[in-house]
Amino acid sequence: MSFFPKLKLHVEVKEHLRGVFQNSELVSTLGVQEVERRFESLLVCLSHPPAFTTVRINTHLISVESAKQLLTDELEKQLKRKDLIIQHPKLPDVLLVPVNGPRRDLERYSSEVIVGAQCGNAVLRGAHVFAPGILSAPKNMKVGDAVSVLSDIEGKCKRGAKDFLGSKIFIGNGTAKMSRSEIFCANGLVKGISIWMTEPVYLSPSFDNLLPSFLFLQNLPSSTVSHVLGPTFGERILDMCAAPGGKTTHIAALMHDQGEVIALDKTPNKVQKIMESAEVLQLKSIKAFCFDSTKAIASSKSEVKPEGPPFLAESFDRILLDAPCSGMGQRPNMVYSWSLKEVKSYQPLQRKLLNVAVKLLKPGGTLVYSTCTITLAENEEQVAWVLESFPSLRLQQQVPHLGGEGMMGAGLSHEQLKLLQRFDPSEVALKNSCKPIHECSTEDMISLANKDTIGFFIAKFVKTDSASS
Repeated sequence: MSFFPKLKLHVEVKEHLRGVFQNSELVSTLGVQEVERRFESLLVCLSHPPAFTTVRINTHLISVESAKQLLTDELEKQLKRKDLIIQHPKLPDVLLVPVNGPRRDLERYSSEVIVGAQCGNAVLRGAHVFAPGILSAPKNMKVGDAVSVLSDIEGKCKRGAKDFLGSKIFIGNGTAKMSRSEIFCANGLVKGISIWMTEPVYLSPSFDNLLPSFLFLQNLPSSTVSHVLGPTFGERILDMCAAPGGKTTHIAALMHDQGEVIALDKTPNKVQKIMESAEVLQLKSIKAFCFDSTKAIASSKSEVKPEGPPFLAESFDRILLDAPCSGMGQRPNMVYSWSLKEVKSYQPLQRKLLNVAVKLLKPGGTLVYSTCTITLAENEEQVAWVLESFPSLRLQQQVPHLGGEGMMGAGLSHEQLKLLQRFDPSEVALKNSCKPIHECSTEDMISLANKDTIGFFIAKFVKTDSASS
């Protein structure tokens, strides 16, 4: 039984997805009842956080062993207990911290603070409540008051309200660090922690400003991507849609900061954040540019600049296209507000980006395509389109391969599906129907961590020496 309601979608989006997950290939293999069970299970899983917090170590500055010890000491101070921290056997720079929850026996207080859905999702991943995330607080709330925190999952609560009777989900209890008048002051938006979470429904450590030069919070599939790309010393690598920079900095660290990592993004403040992350992690090989990657191929040598885009064809050893997508694999997420038109809008953009990526890749080079969504159109269908459109590209085995194989329905062969990597949390029974996670063996916990993730997809291609692409 789930703790939260399953992911709520627009009717048209849900029926579209149902059709995707009940396509004829899947139904003929698994049967109608099984594909329906998997679809409903997926909607439940997506509204709950993953079973583990995953932390990537900046191995450019610190060893995994030293970072693990520092993290153990910090979490013992924070949680007043020694938590189990596991080094992932196939992602050697990744540590797994088990999440305790859902905790069903928490007392709910009469004083309620309402937060936005995005803030609520962050709380379920271990964050405290920052002032900008608060929409409603009791009229007389003062510093030190015990309050219950609830998430406005449908976005109906107006900022500054004294109470809210709409749809809201209990996500834990906390202590007020600011009064209502301080949070909703007339001088503008207040920053800082306003509610310190003392009893979250999902107990996960807070990593806010925790060892920032050594640790980077990153979902397990996102950490897997850079290892699959396989960067090595001295290479020139392009991250086409790089914000917020987690994969960019991971690539640089895996190269021991010896080479060139070019990061592109269209939004200036996001590019600035990439460079700030690189500075904190002390990575010098990263160069970030504000640029539209669909225009990153130069039509002539005269267009090429000394450093930045656009670039000449076949000028990169490896390219990562972590493409803009519908984001339907993100967890936790209780309401997905996008329309079907918005969901379907990403496939053409992704194809434009793939077309540029193939042209920029050297013969013998590696292209990795990834998304954080669950649709066929943005994942397996894109792979089928690439293989048909670019004869010079071949699917390649992924190392490590932690997720499941690709999903049927796009006309790919069984051998091709085995080369893809789809992280599908619907394969995992919710933790509260199993024994507590801390009672599992280390081997079982690692297996669970590989499955109970965000929804994610990875494809790896190699470009042959054939002339045309």
